Amino acid sequence: MGMMERFDAGAQASAREYLTFRLGNEEYGIDILKVQEIRGYEQPTRIANAPDFIKGVVNLRGVIAPIVDLRMRFGCEKIEYNGFTVTVILTVHNRVVGAVVDSVSDVLEVPAQAIKPAPEIHSAVDARYIRGLGQVGDRMLILLDIESLIASPELGLVEEERLAA
Repeated sequence: MGMMERFDAGAQASAREYLTFRLGNEEYGIDILKVQEIRGYEQPTRIANAPDFIKGVVNLRGVIAPIVDLRMRFGCEKIEYNGFTVTVILTVHNRVVGAVVDSVSDVLEVPAQAIKPAPEIHSAVDARYIRGLGQVGDRMLILLDIESLIASPELGLVEEERLAA
């Protein structure tokens, strides 16, 4: 019996917490440790010549953060922003970035053994940015590798810092 308890403790240690959110009909998860705060959506200040999916910037207590619409980034259909639309403020590669999502669900603990590699599925998200699929109860989460996504060359948000590092 003692062996079993030790095994459980190990499984517990490898569980990670994910903030879950919706984009369209799909539910996604991102590592909670990357999440700084969740804010209601506010209209950012537009930037000239920015790609469509960069909605602009907001001033977060003196830090200028670019706001990325994940739905547009993934090429999903456009949706009207409503009272559920939120901006998830992330800290990735020492950069503060906001991600606009349809709604935030909750924080779930996903044990490592509940995460399967993502098969070649029809998902709006490029497979390079999917860490895996997490099964929690009857919910299937697409776990995003938010660091790779935010650092992707298409976004052009962390190029300079990475080169300088």
